[in-house]
Amino acid sequence: MRPPHGRTADAPQGIHRLSAQFPHTGRIERIFVRPARRTACIELNGTLAVAGRGLEGDRSHGGRRQLSLIQHEHLPVIAALIGAEAIEPALLRRNLVISGINLLALKPLGRERTVDLRIGDVIVRIGQACSPCSRMEEILGAGGYNAMRGHGGMLATILTDGWIKVGSEVRVIHC
Repeated sequence: MRPPHGRTADAPQGIHRLSAQFPHTGRIERIFVRPARRTACIELNGTLAVAGRGLEGDRSHGGRRQLSLIQHEHLPVIAALIGAEAIEPALLRRNLVISGINLLALKPLGRERTVDLRIGDVIVRIGQACSPCSRMEEILGAGGYNAMRGHGGMLATILTDGWIKVGSEVRVIHC
């Protein structure tokens, strides 16, 4: 008996295969660290990533939120949603601004699956979506929280030590 709506019995495997295909590599556009809570982000040209810890000089160094990534292509969308011409990514409080890869597509399908990226010399494992916090309302103004929903990027854990630099290639290595 054929499953409804033209689906075949191997549909889950097909979806997992499709979810592992990316048309090209991404690129690091900007790098930020925040040395302390409620302080402004500091922009860097490069930084050391420490496995199991975070970025050197970042307040989350050693915390559960080791690395946050936001998609460069979402910046104009967020700006439009708050009624601005453009938005400075440092205001969004994410560590890495990445272009060329759909970050939401990196969210693992199923509990047993993981997605790893090579960013420069570093390997990271994608975790959960990075949901906005209430500070976005304070920083971006009325509606800032909702403007960030669905555009907040992803969280990751750092698996290997190494350098991440602006311009570093971002490549999916395990999906």
